[in-house]
Amino acid sequence: MKAVIIAAGKGKRLNPITSTIPKPMIPIGGKPLLEHSILNLKDVGITEILIIVGYKEEVIKNYFGEGLSKYNVKIEYATQLEHLGTAHAVNYAKDFVGDDEFFLMYGDLLTDPQVYKKVLETYEKSSCAGLISLCEVNNPQEYGIISLDNEANVEKITEKPSVDLNLGNLANAGIFIFNSTIFKAIELTELSIRNEYEFTDSMQILINQLNGKIKGYVIKDYFWSDIGLPWHLLNANEFLLNNINHEIKGKIEENVQISGKVIIGKNTLIKSGTYILGPCYIGENSLIGPNAFIRPFTSIGNDCHIGMSEIKNSLIFSNTAIPHFNYIGDSIICENVNLGAGTKISNLRFDNRNISMNINDKLIDSGRRKLGAIIGPNSQTGINSSVMCGKKIGEGSIIGAHTMVSEDVPANTLYFQDKNRIIKKSRSR
Repeated sequence: MKAVIIAAGKGKRLNPITSTIPKPMIPIGGKPLLEHSILNLKDVGITEILIIVGYKEEVIKNYFGEGLSKYNVKIEYATQLEHLGTAHAVNYAKDFVGDDEFFLMYGDLLTDPQVYKKVLETYEKSSCAGLISLCEVNNPQEYGIISLDNEANVEKITEKPSVDLNLGNLANAGIFIFNSTIFKAIELTELSIRNEYEFTDSMQILINQLNGKIKGYVIKDYFWSDIGLPWHLLNANEFLLNNINHEIKGKIEENVQISGKVIIGKNTLIKSGTYILGPCYIGENSLIGPNAFIRPFTSIGNDCHIGMSEIKNSLIFSNTAIPHFNYIGDSIICENVNLGAGTKISNLRFDNRNISMNINDKLIDSGRRKLGAIIGPNSQTGINSSVMCGKKIGEGSIIGAHTMVSEDVPANTLYFQDKNRIIKKSRSR
């Protein structure tokens, strides 16, 4: 069996994280999101994978290459030149799949590896043209909802149904298995009102016009996330770190305290006085300490410097420096960021209410009492700057010394407080 992964999108809701990398390449637990999926597919016997690429495709291609030398899995690529919907993207796999059955999945999700095995087992026991994985959601009006019959076969797919329709709460979880009949359904799919070829329409055609059965598999008791919003990355990171094995490849100086499961990559130096509470991941060629405090559910990339600072439940991407008296909690710090001495990030409101974040000009409740900030790639802060909870700093921006960031900062902006404590914003070079 082959596999097809759709990884062509930009991930606009994750900006500024995706300003320099495509969404499937966001690093979590030491690996890009897409790499976790490839390894999970390999574990269920997949040896040939087609990745549908688009936005910043060279990042994906350069990392994975032909696949055989690194993963013992053959990887091919197809570029989606026009973004005309999911069915349009899947159709790029027609020649690759041929007459075979194939796994199909979105490249921006993370789930427990057991889900892949359960999906395959369920499909092999069923006489059907396809299988769709499903998950229960609390807000069905925001999803495509799948209605199943008494034998767990798909009856109807309804996009964002009214709650009054009472169609249940089973949403598409983004992992499928199909035989080649799905491509006949795609050929019959017409443009939707969104001017896209919708894969949900193709599945409905497979059922209604081609008399194909699609089995529904409901993911229960297993982790699943589509990484649609920034704080989903923190949830996914927590899941991955809870399942790591303790492994120390770097150098540990005297008077370092390490407890719990921790991964420390080769050529990383942990200096004296540092305290690490697992589960944590620290990459290669990094310098931690002296006197750093790394708290649980922190992932630190390669070539980073964490000095006399405290990091808690955060993602720190590669080539980033957090060197002097900084506090980072429940945050995402992208690659090539430098934080000036004394930079602090708030992660809790005084009233203990959930923290909201502006996503595509809409304020969305994160559902989290603790959520820090997102600092985009190639940004830097001056000494003693502060960032309020739920705020985003765009790619390439500079925050002036002694400045409080109480609003989102656009990309490539010089944001500072003048002598009269008035905030000034200008385009940085």
